Amino acid sequence: MKRIILVTGPPGVGKTSVLRRSINELKTRKYEIGGVICRDVREGGVRVGFEIMDISTGTRGWLAHKNQTTGPKVGKYHVNLTDLDVIGAGSILDATKNADIIAIDEIGPMELLSTSFSDALLKAVESNKPLLGTIHYRLETPLIKSIKTRLDTEIVKVTYENRENLHNQIANQITEFLT
Repeated sequence: MKRIILVTGPPGVGKTSVLRRSINELKTRKYEIGGVICRDVREGGVRVGFEIMDISTGTRGWLAHKNQTTGPKVGKYHVNLTDLDVIGAGSILDATKNADIIAIDEIGPMELLSTSFSDALLKAVESNKPLLGTIHYRLETPLIKSIKTRLDTEIVKVTYENRENLHNQIANQITEFLT
């Protein structure tokens, strides 16, 4: 039984939707889920940035924004390391202590620019708790390679064909691990 489930697939296939539906299903089964969720923010149909949210507290901040002028630049966005450290890494560390299940959306190039986020991710991986995450499709850093090749890690590819029911399979697998 795999403890770490990393959902992947090309951009726009529905990774975050699968993760959110999995979280909702696990909450109906009375599990406490902590960690971080990321979503893109659009104005007039155009993406302007990415918001992060602590699943447990609802605290929100910016992961990156095109109008931000400081922080490392990824594409047309500047990464907000302060919110990433405080909300992103903080929510993961809190989940390793207080939740039944750790959720991380997304493990990607922007997030890994934060040493605090990378350290929190490693603590979550090394914990004994189930970890459900989304991972950037082509991300291959030494840290990510070490996580992907663990014996307790399963990589699940989201497709247009499986995305509607994949959350049930994931929720069942995590439930089975916890019981």
